[in-house]
Amino acid sequence: MSLRRRDLFRFGGLGGGIGLIGAAGWSVGKVLGAKDRPSAALPPLGVDCVTDPAAASAAAASAAAASSSSGATSSAGYGEKFVPAAYYAGSRDSLHLPPAPAPFSDEVREFDLSVVETTLEVAAGQIVKVWAYGGSVPGPIIRATVGEQLQITLANRAALAHSVHFHGAHDVMQDGLERVANGGNQVYRFEAGPAGLHPYHCHVPPYGWHINKGMYGAMIVDPREPRPAAHEFVLCLCGFDTDGDGRNDVYTWNGLAGYYERFPLKVPVGELVRIYLMNMLEHDPIASFHLHAQTFDVYRSGTSLTPHEHTDIVGLGPAERAVIEFRLPRRGRYMFHPHQSHMAERGAMGWIVAI
Repeated sequence: MSLRRRDLFRFGGLGGGIGLIGAAGWSVGKVLGAKDRPSAALPPLGVDCVTDPAAASAAAASAAAASSSSGATSSAGYGEKFVPAAYYAGSRDSLHLPPAPAPFSDEVREFDLSVVETTLEVAAGQIVKVWAYGGSVPGPIIRATVGEQLQITLANRAALAHSVHFHGAHDVMQDGLERVANGGNQVYRFEAGPAGLHPYHCHVPPYGWHINKGMYGAMIVDPREPRPAAHEFVLCLCGFDTDGDGRNDVYTWNGLAGYYERFPLKVPVGELVRIYLMNMLEHDPIASFHLHAQTFDVYRSGTSLTPHEHTDIVGLGPAERAVIEFRLPRRGRYMFHPHQSHMAERGAMGWIVAI
């Protein structure tokens, strides 16, 4: 039988249709047959897709009201796990109020950063072992004017060896890499500079572990021509691994979870505010500072008198820092926190109150 070209196309289309039907049947059979084969169980997502949202919201509100009446949560809704112990009330001002700037002096400025081994209740009921410069976490705020001569003494009263390394520019022979053993003393002498905000910390390996145990602090170096007068604060973002698994469990500003939620920073309406920000977290690759309802000028590392940007959030890698300036135009509570939600929810949320 002879077939014309048009007949070939007709039969080809029919064959293609049959092929498609067969393929579809094979696919359906494969899917239906999958019911007969065992499959690996998926891990639970931890998401409730069953409870009615309205009922869940009402239950949450009722629980929050009950907790509030019993004093179990803070006003931000944090549980007792991430609030400061009651006896800390107002006792940490020296950790966020820097010394007042002083005129340039030819005399050597001396500071004591002796190390002690102690404990710190980083949140209510959560006590960790720390090594503390000058007996506090973070360590004392050092302040000088660019070009001044500094002498810093470290007496190690802890069992393990420690050191103190300063960021900024200085004589490499004063870099703080030598281990200071238990009972030892080390004196560091160098010229303050450049103008800006410079962290200091222990550099004995594994130094991430030493930093996570509280061994850091801030050094403010003022320019010869001082910055405008302002209400100044130092905020150091800290993290604490309370169970030894290599991850932070508690996040704090200046060493205490929830401290600035319970005891806000207070400033007058409309007046200049300057915050020296430092990120001294270990185990987290990035952090940030976000201010609600207002924007601010950012001076990266504080080494310039000209703002690098104007924003409401600044990102900070490990040991990065920034100086920010702003004014709050009306009375009220202005929230601040890292925009990494797990940090904010684990203690690193606070308020600035304009009065």
